[in-house]
Amino acid sequence: MSQSTEATGTGKRRFTKVRAILAGGLVLGVGAAITLAAWNDSEVATGTFAAGNFGIEGSTNGTEFSEHEDEANAATLEFEVGADSLSPDDSVYEGFAVRLISTSDYAADVTVTQDTSSALVGTTASYVYTDSTTCDATTFAAGADDGAAFSLTALNTPVFVCFQVSADDTLVQGATGSITWTFDAVSTTEL
Repeated sequence: MSQSTEATGTGKRRFTKVRAILAGGLVLGVGAAITLAAWNDSEVATGTFAAGNFGIEGSTNGTEFSEHEDEANAATLEFEVGADSLSPDDSVYEGFAVRLISTSDYAADVTVTQDTSSALVGTTASYVYTDSTTCDATTFAAGADDGAAFSLTALNTPVFVCFQVSADDTLVQGATGSITWTFDAVSTTEL
């Protein structure tokens, strides 16, 4: 009987050793998992953005500029004396200056459109670009007819436009009318 007790005792010791080894492995596995879970790392990047500024403004005297964004708020051009009592072969003149707003971050390409749908019958309108606020027959004759577009490429550097309205023999006595010029700007290069 002593043999069977030894055999049974050896089996129990082996079983106990196996359980101890398994328990140790379990503890090592949990410890390794805990150790692996402790390793973390992150990278974060953020950007801040803001929109630039862009716009144009106009002036009837070349020194006091403001925005006239639609026809309801259009600048009133004060054509010289006689514009309110035209007769055939008369021409009247008035200047207008256009520049970038002082906070503009971009240059501009500007297109001029001339709406004569409400013009006084018997009148024609035209314009040229000049180098000054002066706008009269002499300035108009010396101005540049560079088409319906120009560029604004620097702050505080306006483009001067000289308008001429001329009456012909078809002018109707006592009639009235108006002409509207619109300056549409598109931003281009950053200043």
